[in-house]
Amino acid sequence: MGVELDRVGPVAVVTVDSPPLNLYTAALQEEFGDVLAAIEADLPRAVLFQARGKVVSGGVDVSLFDAQGTRGDAQRLFDTMLDLPERVAALPVPTVFAAHALCLTWAFEIAVACDILLAAERAGFGLVENVIGLTPTMGGTQRLAARAGVGRAKEFVFTGDRYPAATLERWNVVNAVLPDEGFAEAALAYADRLAQGPTLAHGATKQVLRHFESGGVPEANRHVTAIAAGLFDTEDLRGGVASFLADGPGKATFSGR
Repeated sequence: MGVELDRVGPVAVVTVDSPPLNLYTAALQEEFGDVLAAIEADLPRAVLFQARGKVVSGGVDVSLFDAQGTRGDAQRLFDTMLDLPERVAALPVPTVFAAHALCLTWAFEIAVACDILLAAERAGFGLVENVIGLTPTMGGTQRLAARAGVGRAKEFVFTGDRYPAATLERWNVVNAVLPDEGFAEAALAYADRLAQGPTLAHGATKQVLRHFESGGVPEANRHVTAIAAGLFDTEDLRGGVASFLADGPGKATFSGR
């Protein structure tokens, strides 16, 4: 138990299983980092992040903060924590987060670092660091602002309230709310659908959007043509074009090469 990595066809499935609350601890950080290293070394065609138990996560083990003796110690801890969502966001393949239940603090910050956030109807979300006088440290505030706007991010963090999945879908934070029944299977099917597609092209899309996030449309425009042109060296694009010309749209199969 801790953080598990399985391969289901072309999808790498990362499962947090640290009962009873899947709290963030130093040990979980290390295990999560090791799993990401394995994924980075042998890239799948998509990654699904999920959790087992009654909650996705109840948050961070607060004793971890109590153990920090100085401001410098705290910043080193926060730098280490931020490394996880940064590495998730940097993966060049589609990433999906499946929230089946309550998803607080660090787990929510991993979720919004993913490309797609799926939620079960019963799921809830919150950044509740205000209860100990802290602000979120793993990128959740700014990634929430990128999806929902600065005003919503302030509301979410200032109140520390728990928000239902339907609300965050309305805010464009959650991509889709799915029925509780069969949620895990539906989330895996979603990730598999992305994995079966032109994943190198999906990676190119992620590159373009990173430029957009850093400098808007003008910055993205400076890079998009070179990024797209790079796909002409791939089997997927060459095969996709040939398939379209021979058989029409929607018949191509892709290998991720």
